[in-house]
Amino acid sequence: MLRIVSLIASASEIIHALGLTPYQVGRSHECDYPPEILPLPICTKPSFPITGNSPEIDRLVKERLANALSVYEVFENELEKLQPTHIVTQTQCRVCAVSLEDVERALAGSLTTRPKLVALEPNSLDDIWSDIRRVAIACGVAATGEEMVFGYQDRMRQMSAEARRAPKKPRVACIEWHEPLMAAGNWVPELIDLAGAQNLFGKPGVHSPWMSWQELVDADPDVIITMPCGFDLNRTRDEMYWLTDHPNWAKLRAVENGEVYLADGNQFMNRPGPRVVESLQILAEILHPAQFEPKLKGIGWEQLNTNG
Repeated sequence: MLRIVSLIASASEIIHALGLTPYQVGRSHECDYPPEILPLPICTKPSFPITGNSPEIDRLVKERLANALSVYEVFENELEKLQPTHIVTQTQCRVCAVSLEDVERALAGSLTTRPKLVALEPNSLDDIWSDIRRVAIACGVAATGEEMVFGYQDRMRQMSAEARRAPKKPRVACIEWHEPLMAAGNWVPELIDLAGAQNLFGKPGVHSPWMSWQELVDADPDVIITMPCGFDLNRTRDEMYWLTDHPNWAKLRAVENGEVYLADGNQFMNRPGPRVVESLQILAEILHPAQFEPKLKGIGWEQLNTNG
């Protein structure tokens, strides 16, 4: 019988979409959806407190990586107790979630746990579809995975066709970290394109790049959407001062026109799983309000009041 441990939040969502949640026996500290997995044993934790502000978290992450230290800890004793047949992790980003290297290190001394390691590699939308298929094949439900991918792609094609009928194609800056400034990369530029807009920073399939305030000022975007990795709407709102207190903030066209938006980067934009479809829906609602009913407003996004 399958006994699956997911060490990445998006994998738990893939497992759920495949109908395999009854076989999930453990999770990471970040796996928070669907709600029924919350009572499962937690198998990981961050290597440092994550309650600090944006620059503090950035400093601690860089310090650990510079010293070849992991950002996360894996509880090998817990994995030993759970006796999983499959462990799902990732190779995409050592900062975003537990890595394959972390899991291999945790299993190195184990004599009884010999699970199949399924490593996800989501750098682009195509990679997300491949990861869904990878999990489905590993768990013996390949046909279900193919059906899921087809359904997600079809929904996104329909949304994109509607978005691209819009009369305007706004120039958009997507911000993935407030201090220091980082633009959104990987699949987000693809989502912006599908949403009928022009992405100004970050390249499809490439890790999120650092950016400067001067670059933001020079680009002067029509729309700014901030989506810090790992932050929900409340925490994003709490840390907007890193942007709004900057002397150049008020000069930006998007600020003057009230076209600044907050998106849930934790549940949606930066989570490469089934809800990437909802991420596109969020962008379409923000960028083309005349064509898309704001179904996810207040859940996945909100507009910032830039008038004081």
